[in-house]
Amino acid sequence: MHTGINSTLPAQNLHVFHPTRASFMCNNSTLNPVVSSSAAPSSTRQHLSNLEKLLQKTNQTDPEGVVKGCSNGSVETKGKVLLERLNLSRIWPEMSAADDMSPRNLNRLQRLLSKTMEYSPRNNLGSRWREYHGCYDWSGLLDPLDENLRREVVRYGEFVQAAYHCFHSNPAMSADEAPLPRHVSLPERSYKVTKSLYATSSVGLPQWVDDVAPNLGWMTQQSSWMGFVAVCDDKREIQRMGRRDIVIALRGTATCLEWTENFRAQLVEISESHEPTQKVGCGFLSLHKTPGAHVPSLAESVVDEVQRLTEMYKGENLSITITGHSLGAALSLLVADEISSCSPQVPPMAVFSFGGPRVGNKGFADRLNEKNIKVLRIVNNQDLITKVPGVFIDERLKQDPDKLEEEQRNESFARVFNMLENNNPWAYSHVGTELKVDTKMSPYLKPNADVACCHDLEAYLHLVDGFLSMECPFRSNAKRSLAKLIDNQKSNVKQLYTDEALSLNLERRESFSISMVSCLPSPSR
Repeated sequence: MHTGINSTLPAQNLHVFHPTRASFMCNNSTLNPVVSSSAAPSSTRQHLSNLEKLLQKTNQTDPEGVVKGCSNGSVETKGKVLLERLNLSRIWPEMSAADDMSPRNLNRLQRLLSKTMEYSPRNNLGSRWREYHGCYDWSGLLDPLDENLRREVVRYGEFVQAAYHCFHSNPAMSADEAPLPRHVSLPERSYKVTKSLYATSSVGLPQWVDDVAPNLGWMTQQSSWMGFVAVCDDKREIQRMGRRDIVIALRGTATCLEWTENFRAQLVEISESHEPTQKVGCGFLSLHKTPGAHVPSLAESVVDEVQRLTEMYKGENLSITITGHSLGAALSLLVADEISSCSPQVPPMAVFSFGGPRVGNKGFADRLNEKNIKVLRIVNNQDLITKVPGVFIDERLKQDPDKLEEEQRNESFARVFNMLENNNPWAYSHVGTELKVDTKMSPYLKPNADVACCHDLEAYLHLVDGFLSMECPFRSNAKRSLAKLIDNQKSNVKQLYTDEALSLNLERRESFSISMVSCLPSPSR
């Protein structure tokens, strides 16, 4: 039988109880005679009454965990208030972890370890939707992280999770016929999928791979399902967001040929660009532009669908939001560039990327800035993927702006710098505004978490949901469930929580293996 978390108390708390005079009994002995409450002196009755009141006050707790001061409190009470105001858990993370496991917080921990999401209301974005969509490059919203922006970032990350889930539920694709329509389990019932997107590699694996491993199946297919286009068609959600939103969600690397393209990192010119200094990674451009045997290229599919939807909803407030993780984050920038190049009238467009690598050089970054494409890069400090590919001369100097200004005064240095930047085939540069999170700031993840955990999308959403500011990186009232994080990254979660997850869910372990439901709830709502 499953025992509720509040059914037991630790030994040190057994003295906390509620005595009543009606049931207060003593054993009859010569040393401990029975004294009725009626015969007891008035001072004894008063003593018992005061003791009862004192114990009742001791057992009362503030449900919100807020310390309330008392003007005439005792020295001990004042000292406790002072220590709590110091918030020592920020200085010693071990104290924070111990506090999370304290009896008064076990209910919250149980909710975090369950698969039942905890919801908070979404605010109406109204006239500020352009600000949250990046019209001012998210100035003033990142540190501390605005609660509305946090919800939006997590929400778009879950669209990418839906793309991952859809692909892995049926990754194989026929090489002889066009693919059938797919069902995508969206995290938002207010959105509907309007188009499936495919990416095709322009390279093939050498023959010896088939000889050594002939049964790789979908891992070696040239075209694969990459993501989807969805549009909001719910009137209440459109009113809340302040516009009708078109979402393009792209998953990360999955097949062998996609990995092969990732390693083709030499910078090449963009065919549509009239500026030879604007360059992007060869492999990324290949996956973006190459058509398959039975599917159009990713670039062609996206442009056709966006043009169709913008024409359909002409006259309405529209936005285009492109989101992706890893390889999908890289392709998101190319998709944004493609849409803005092929459509004369483009709605406000923003990219929310998670764990994205560098895509092009500084010329490409300038190209997106000129087109007013807003990019918010969510970056984990420990994620190595965000630090590749190539060298990044300009970013090195940006770390010391005084040095850059001084060196650029030297005309000869400026010429050398521009030559290296424009001609170096490995001179990559990041694009957009950065929201930086850190694995080490999570009280649940091990500080030495491995590379896979630091790049994991669920870990990213966990860190964003807990991020408050650079001074206080993890908020105590984070709502995102830990269940999926433990399922995906059990070896990287502190044993304190994996053990507790096992004990709390011992009788529900079978339910943990059940596949995802048809609609993924957003834990940040």
